[in-house]
Formats: sequence, structure tokens, C-alpha cells
Amino acid sequence: MHEVPLLINIAIALVVAFIGGLIARRLGLPTLIGYMVSGIVIGPFTPGFVGDTEMISQLAELGVIFLMFGVGLHFSLRDLWKVRAVAIPGALGQMTFATLLGYGFSQVMGWTPAAGIVLGLSISIASTVVLLRGLMDNGLLNTSHGQAAVGWLILEDLATVLILVLMPTLADTAEGFDWTGLSLTLLKAAGFVALVFFVGNRVIPEVLRRIAHTRSRELFILAVLTIALGIALGAAEIFGVSLALGAFVAGVVVSESPLSHQVGADILPFREAFAVLFFVSIGMLVNPMYLLNHLGSVLALTGLIVIGKPLATLAMGFVFPWPARTTLVVAAGLSQIGEFSFILGQAGIATGLINADQYSLILAGALLSITLNPPIIRLIRPLEKWLQRFPAVWKVFDRHGPTAAPPAETIANHVVIIGYGRVGHHIADLLDLLKIPYLVVEENAERVEALGQRGVPTLYGDAANSEVIGHAGLARARALVVTVPEEAASELIVAAARDTAPNLPIIARAMTEEGVTRLSQLGARHVIHPELEGGLEIVRHTLLQLDFPLEEISRYTDAVRQDHYDAHVNTEEEHRLLRDLLSASQTIGITWFRIPPDNALAGQTLASANLRARTGASVVGILRDRQLIANPKSMTVFAPGDRVGLIGDREQIKAAARLFGTVEEEGAGQEGPQDKSRAGF
Repeated sequence: MHEVPLLINIAIALVVAFIGGLIARRLGLPTLIGYMVSGIVIGPFTPGFVGDTEMISQLAELGVIFLMFGVGLHFSLRDLWKVRAVAIPGALGQMTFATLLGYGFSQVMGWTPAAGIVLGLSISIASTVVLLRGLMDNGLLNTSHGQAAVGWLILEDLATVLILVLMPTLADTAEGFDWTGLSLTLLKAAGFVALVFFVGNRVIPEVLRRIAHTRSRELFILAVLTIALGIALGAAEIFGVSLALGAFVAGVVVSESPLSHQVGADILPFREAFAVLFFVSIGMLVNPMYLLNHLGSVLALTGLIVIGKPLATLAMGFVFPWPARTTLVVAAGLSQIGEFSFILGQAGIATGLINADQYSLILAGALLSITLNPPIIRLIRPLEKWLQRFPAVWKVFDRHGPTAAPPAETIANHVVIIGYGRVGHHIADLLDLLKIPYLVVEENAERVEALGQRGVPTLYGDAANSEVIGHAGLARARALVVTVPEEAASELIVAAARDTAPNLPIIARAMTEEGVTRLSQLGARHVIHPELEGGLEIVRHTLLQLDFPLEEISRYTDAVRQDHYDAHVNTEEEHRLLRDLLSASQTIGITWFRIPPDNALAGQTLASANLRARTGASVVGILRDRQLIANPKSMTVFAPGDRVGLIGDREQIKAAARLFGTVEEEGAGQEGPQDKSRAGF
């Protein structure tokens, strides 16, 4: 057997990460905790299989590149500018305070000043992944408060990029601070950014556009990977700046292309896969025995992160005129550290500023703070109510004035629409016309923004993979409509909604007949199979065109629906009604005639036309505007375009044909001139 250490390490790392992530998710924790714990399991400090730390760390560099490329791809100065009044002073002030707090803690621990600065910077930066997930799960992401937190984090990300550029210069201060080296580093970074923006903005979008026209997705994905990795490696090898800066700038340049959303979708699997290896590699560096032996230090650092940072943010809320809810959301959301702290810590190890044990302490603080973050975010509303019990304090804290509660918290007697694609869009338009309130849950950011501009209550998030559906007011809703095309997602949503609101009417969309059964079993009251409904509509129009009575068509299509939507119904009922439909014309011998506009019968009543006396045939029905008038009364007036159904023998039908003006002496009883349809064909 060939030795394949690389494949073995990747396979085992991914397997243990999958198990760890699954367990973390079951416990209601962020999956990256599971990935990091999995790294500890296969690390050199625990018994059992030991992964190749060096090999996995090199793969993890790809995770850093794709993470930073994704940050640049979604970076928006416009979004930052919208919340500048909160984000700019808040992020700069909070980072400064947290860095000083971490530095002071490190000096108590006896660390070097350089190590203390690395620790302070590491705890000053929150995790993007954890923040977005926490805001999404609590229905806060597309509120003004959530957007302020996101803008705050964008500024922290920018600061992180700058810190990574300056980190090597900070390491070379043994003989005094090298201002020349600092200036040269900044000059190189500025030159790299200027070059990439100047050339890249002109070249990269055009390259992507041309490759897209080749209609080869493989080439398009390869081009994206080449751009991300090529610019990142070029930044490191040619300009001497970090891979992270290169990847971030590459993402910002690509974001200017109209194909940036497709780039984001194509790069996502690579980012997620290598990010998992990145978090596993971080866990492999953690020494559990060191943490147990220094448990007091771990708890103290965690306290600085989950208590000290939020208190600093709350203190700024008393200084700056921010809405109280915004201050609370930001304080709770940023009470953790994550992937950027790990990147800074790794840079600190690489430059010799901190050692492995000190890095383990940072990682332990990240693990505990991320674990505690979900319940901290859930404390926002209780804490807000508690502060309101002290009017004097609340008046100072909420100087911006009261802010309206999000529509999702106040809306009632509404319809919840999951998914705003074509189907969801049609439903929303209809509810608008009917003046029925509704709330949309959507995971596409552009659609959410467009709905917000129209004033439509929305929640941003994946209803199948987060707790966002719990904030849609299902207990107060009139109905839930699930329009997402993926059946697995629909099943998760229906099951969660049924647990939350047992009596809520749920209308769901299924793509297969098996999905109809599963969704019904999970609690959906009405399940729609679009392919079946489209087929039945085609059948209905076809049979109407062939002059079958509408009532018989409806009976047949209803039987088909009942058979497909209810697995307990025997299909024999469907076939029996089909036979009835066919025999309705065949056995009775109904012949249908159309009344031309200039025919003398138009405008006469059935009584005055006296068709039975004049022809011997009997009128049994009239088809008008696709509606059947069965056994019409004597006062019924014939209208131009009516189809009149008569029964009688051949001679009686020929006599009737003369009155309708569609007769030929030969073949009057045949199909064609008299517009008749025996058996509907």
C-alpha cells in the first residue's frame, strides 16, 4: 500500500471535525467549538492518533486565505458609512480599552511587553462567524442594531489587517523600535494595495466576465482560486506583507465585479472545508494539561472577554448618544473572540512574540467565550427591561430616544412566508392586495435589503439551520407558508414550526411525492406539489378545449389530487372517475354546437327558441365562459359564443345543426362543420 500521509491527515482531521461539529450543534453550540476540540483530540498533547501538526498547519494557511478573501468579498464601505456614528468611535475605543486590559493582565502574569500587546490585540477582536450566527439566530441581523454591530466588526477586521502588516516590525524591537522598518513595511503594503487596486480593478472583472462567457464552470472556479491564491502569495513573496492582507485585497477587488455573487457561491465550499482544517489546526496547538494547571488564568482571561469587553461597550453607551438597544446588542455580540484572534496568535508565534503555552491561553479564552456567547445574547431583552426599572439611569443610557421594536416583535395575525423566491414573491404580492400583514424569512441578503426598503417586516437567516424561525411570531400568526425548494430544508422548518406553534396552519411546498408524505407526517396541513399541480392545470385546459363538462373535469382532478396527497386513498377512485368522465359524453351522446354571433338563436330564451319542438333534440347543458349551466331553465337566454349540448338521434341532431347554421346535407352527423364533439374528442 502506498504511503499517503497527506490524505490520511486530511481524512482523519475532517472525520473528527465532523463528529465534533455534530456534537457541538446538538448541544446548541457553534460548530467551530467542535472543530477546535477535535483538534485537541488528534493533537500531540492527547493520547491516540497524533496528526501531523506541520502538514495540517500548512493546509490551514489555505483556510486563512479563503477566510480573508471572503471578508474582502463582502466588505462594504457603504455599510460601514451607514453606521459610522456607532462603529467608528465604538470599535476604536473598545479595541484600545481591550488591548490595555489584556496588556495589564499579561503583566500580572509576568509576560513580556510584546507578548502582552499580542494578547491585548487578540482579545480586542471578535469573531465574525460567531457574531453573524448569534445575530441571525436571534432575529437581529437585519435590524439597525445588528447592522451597527456588523459595521463595528468591519472596522475591527480592517484594524486586524493593519496589525498583521505591522506584526513583523513589532517583533524586531530588541535593539529599539525600528522606525525605518515600520515605514518600509507600510510603504510596501501601500504599494501592494495601490498596484492591485489600480491594475486589478481594470483587469480582474474583465477576466472573470470573459471566462464566464466560456460557459465552463470549472474554468470560472479555477480562475477564482487562481486570483485568490495568486494575489495572496504574491503579496507575501514579492511585497513581504502577510498572506491575509493579500487575500483580503483580492476579495475587495473581486467584489467590484458584477459576478462577485457567483464568485462567493463558488468559493464557499473551499472556504468552509479549509476553514475547518484551520480550526482543527488551532485545536492541535492546545495543551489541555497546561490549561488545567492554569485554570485560574483561563477563567480570569475569559472574564476579561465576556465581562470586561461588554462593560467597556456599555460605558461608551453612557458617553455617546447611541440607542440603548444598539449598545446592548453590540456589547453582547462582541463578548467573544475567534478566528481573527487565532490568526493574530499564529502570527505572534511565527514572529516569536508569544510561545505555545501563551497561545493555548488565548485559545482557551476563545473556546469558553464562544460557548458563553449564545446565552449572553439571549440576555439582551431581560437586561433592557431591568435597566428600564431605573429611570434616571435609563434616561442617560438611552439619550438617543426610544427606538421602535422590530416589526417581528410586534406583528400579529400575520402570514409567515419562508423564502422570497418566485413562489414567495407571488404570495406576498397577493397578501399586499388583500391588505393582510405578513413577515418574510429570507437568507438572501439582497432580497432582505430590498424588502426592508419597501417596509416589509423581514428576518434575515436560514430558517432550516438557525433559530431565526423562533423570532417570526408563529404563536401569533394566522398561517405559515414554506416555499423553499429544498425538501430537506422544508422538513426541518415544518418540524420546528409545529413544535413552536402546534395549531398553526402550515402550507408547504414539496418537490416529490415522497416529500408530500413526509411533510404531512411532520405536521404540514396542506402540501403542494408544483409539478403535479402544473400537470393537472394542463389536463384541465386540454379537456375544456375538447368540450368536456367542467364539473366532470373538476371531479377527476380533485380525485387525482386526493390520491397523490393522501397515501391512504386507493387509486381505483381516480380511475373510476376517469371512466365516468369519458362515458359522460360517450353513453349519453351529447353533441355540442357553438352559437355564432349572427345566429338567430342569439338573444332568444330557451322557451322562445323551442328547440325540442323544432328538432326533437333536448338541451341538457350550456357551456358559457368555461362554466357549465346544467339543465338550463326555460328563461335562460342564449348568448353568442355559447356551446349548447343536445341529446337526440342522428336525424334530430342534423335538424338542430341546421338551426345553428353548421349543417351539410352529407356528413352532418360527422365531426367538423357542426362543431360537435361526441365523447369529447
